[in-house]
Amino acid sequence: MGIGSTDPNEEDHGAGRPVPAPRHPRSPGRLRSALLAGGIALVVLLAGYTLYSVESTPPATLLVYTYDSLLGGACGANTTAFRPFEAAYHVTLRFECPPNGLASTLIAEKSAPVADLVVGLDEITGPQAEAAGVLQPYTPPGLANVSPALVDGISTDHTVAPYEWGYLGIDSCPAFENATGGASAAFSFPTVAANATWARNLIVENPIVDPTGTEFLVWEIQFYSQVLHEGWTPFWTHVAPLETNASSWSDAFYNDFTCEPHTPGMVVSYLTDPAADASLSPPVPISSSVSWWNGTAYGWKTIYGVGIVRGSHHLALDEAFENWMLSGALQSQLPTTEWMYPANTTVALPAIFADAPNPSLVQPLNAGVTPAQIAEELPGWLDTWQATVAPSG
Repeated sequence: MGIGSTDPNEEDHGAGRPVPAPRHPRSPGRLRSALLAGGIALVVLLAGYTLYSVESTPPATLLVYTYDSLLGGACGANTTAFRPFEAAYHVTLRFECPPNGLASTLIAEKSAPVADLVVGLDEITGPQAEAAGVLQPYTPPGLANVSPALVDGISTDHTVAPYEWGYLGIDSCPAFENATGGASAAFSFPTVAANATWARNLIVENPIVDPTGTEFLVWEIQFYSQVLHEGWTPFWTHVAPLETNASSWSDAFYNDFTCEPHTPGMVVSYLTDPAADASLSPPVPISSSVSWWNGTAYGWKTIYGVGIVRGSHHLALDEAFENWMLSGALQSQLPTTEWMYPANTTVALPAIFADAPNPSLVQPLNAGVTPAQIAEELPGWLDTWQATVAPSG
């Protein structure tokens, strides 16, 4: 959920009132000594006042809306990662994870904003929040180290700055991969739609309530629209009665995808999962795939970003935080806490990422649709999906 932001009206907490240079006395002797002594006393007094002012001023508090697993902690619990920013800017970060989702909460609070920042809006929810006018545009200097395609993939108006990215993936259990002769390691939407066995082995998150499920729906729609040039609803007509519908990614991945006998062998998750699972002891040998068709890999790029909430009273600090999220110090922590690719292209990946499929070989379907189009079309897509799967219960 691996950034930054700040407020032009916020004081510079690292500097006090400047002390004017002492004037040179016009007369020598006692007067000079008296004036020097008085000047020294004044400097000491002013310095003491400045120190008192800085130390006695309570740090500003920034409220950050985010998701529960940010940096591998429980709703911002990985405080070590944020301490350098707090110390540098004399600020306290407070994290909250809204139960109704980030974009929905920001939109509900539009008339009376509560948060200063939001971390974790994606290529689906970011455009929704932008369209609702709840975000403050800002172009952090750190975007100089971020791919322009990644920036445009989440917000062409810079209301959300990307801090990490990856691809959705279809993970396969070793037993199911063996049973399909290795075919499940090269997932295909048409194959699942035409093969009842494959459909029964697929776990999909509900797109109405889960962001990963929403992204999977958009991936499927764009694959059928851009690659096959066909309608996308027949896929669900065939698959929905057979697949396992999960309420969340956590439920799907940790509860339904057990790789035990007679359980589903595939789950909608992320292409970096093989790298994450290889880090476990003992490692879990799962594979992951995007959707293949005629020798080309087509995937949906997930992009996560940070934004400033319109109405925040700490814009200078908000901007500093947004830029800090794109710094190497924070970005280098994302691969093995978020298990995503850092947005900052100067940050090296750990060797274990070689266990994940090479994302450079994937054709991103995001290139065929703009964030604004997604925001406009998504409500209709969700209604159509719900109507299509309703007969299957």
